[in-house]
Amino acid sequence: MAGRSGSTRVEVSGSPERPRIRTSSGMLAARILSGPTATADPVRVALVATQALLLGGDHAELSVRVGAGLDLELVEVGGTVAYDADGRGSAWSADVEIDRGGRLRWAAEPFVVADGAAVQRRTGIRLAEEAAAALRETFVLGRTGERGGSLVARTRVDLVGAPLYAEDLDLSDADLRSRPGVLGPARVLDQLAVFGGRAPDVAGPSGAGCRRFELDGPGTVIRYLGPELARSPLADLWQRWRPGLCAVRV
Repeated sequence: MAGRSGSTRVEVSGSPERPRIRTSSGMLAARILSGPTATADPVRVALVATQALLLGGDHAELSVRVGAGLDLELVEVGGTVAYDADGRGSAWSADVEIDRGGRLRWAAEPFVVADGAAVQRRTGIRLAEEAAAALRETFVLGRTGERGGSLVARTRVDLVGAPLYAEDLDLSDADLRSRPGVLGPARVLDQLAVFGGRAPDVAGPSGAGCRRFELDGPGTVIRYLGPELARSPLADLWQRWRPGLCAVRV
């Protein structure tokens, strides 16, 4: 049986005063929540799963374009579960392009990799001059009582055509990833990243398993590793920083 596939697109163009919002739905439905009520307000679009995701053989695709000087916030209504597919592969990919001075905020809901799942996840972001993106990603290996399946997550971020951030996160082998220096006993990887600017310095993250990294270029990555998502400080951090995320420049 062939797997399912579908591409979702969100595009914001025009001016901050009169933005134009175009969407098309695939395995994720794009729903416009609000346009700006003032020039400082972002356009808000929700991403809603139209069917159970991800099953073996599925490939969910997302394409996002933010026009020059515009501000988009993506909201996920629920998390994603890669279900037990007896090792049959599935894929999730996102391609994001942000024009000059544009901004994107995207706090993704948890991405859960159940036992028996085998997921390839890819995120590509291209930033023009003075563009910025703030993202939160959360990977949970296994549901309650599970070790979790195979996950390989690749992220590439380019700033004005030059590499800013590149990571290949290979968590495909449950035995290898549980070793010290990889994940150890952790089954949750929670991350907040700002590309094209720096995250605020005040009231930074604290607690076991949480670290902040400044990129060589304009960017900050804050990562939590732990046994359960409830212990991560990043949800609270995102809410406190959200109004100013993407606004801080180097």
